Amino acid sequence: MLEEVNILRIAEGEASTHQDIVVKEFPLTIVLNDQEIVTLLCSPADLKYLAVGFLHSEGLIREKEDIKRIDLDEQRGVAQVWTREGQEAVSQVLPLRIKAAGGGRTAFLQSSEAPARIESELKISPQEVFNLASDFQHRSEIYRATGGTHAAALCNYQDILAFAEDIGRHNAVDKVFGQCLLEGLPTQDRIFITSGRISSEILLKVAKRRVPVLISISAPTDMAVRLASEVNLTLIGFARGRRMNVYAGEKRVTLFQPSGG
Repeated sequence: MLEEVNILRIAEGEASTHQDIVVKEFPLTIVLNDQEIVTLLCSPADLKYLAVGFLHSEGLIREKEDIKRIDLDEQRGVAQVWTREGQEAVSQVLPLRIKAAGGGRTAFLQSSEAPARIESELKISPQEVFNLASDFQHRSEIYRATGGTHAAALCNYQDILAFAEDIGRHNAVDKVFGQCLLEGLPTQDRIFITSGRISSEILLKVAKRRVPVLISISAPTDMAVRLASEVNLTLIGFARGRRMNVYAGEKRVTLFQPSGG
């Protein structure tokens, strides 16, 4: 995940040579039933989770039982996923090829339509948001070492249940949901945290898993705010220190006491 490089550092009018740490960038090609789907530029960790999470986000895998076998060749950078339905599952899908890790992936393959409204009795207090955001930021070890990654996590009220870092914010989200799918971690009535900007694509990934609360350390886009309202998802941005903005679904935020669930 990390690589040492020699740098020239210039500060206060003086130049000096140092060693610095940068995050590794790795191309992972995902092949589904002998059809190449995409090459993702990612961080070289949790690659099975990333492959499964990406395919699930794109609607090519719906549940763990769809997966027949996963073959990961880390040296070649290839993840081959075989499903029980076979080639028919991807017969209408064109390969995406290379996409940048930091930005969006242009369009969802199969999942551009908005999911159904999320029905959940989950409530969360500001203090619980602050506590989770603080724990989340302390877990981002690679970011603290390099400043070069995004992070994502699935939580309950008190604890982080699944966590991933990656050079791409979409990849980090897919890694978490890939882990949830493969390990049977339920996502309903849970809380999701991301370090990156919440675009409509990120919001749809989370809403598809029926997660009722999405928190970001950063900002949402206008389309993400509209979609959050449409699907009844609580959207919280700029959760830093003792401040946060609630952009949608404010009825799930209890203002005066912890929910304790």
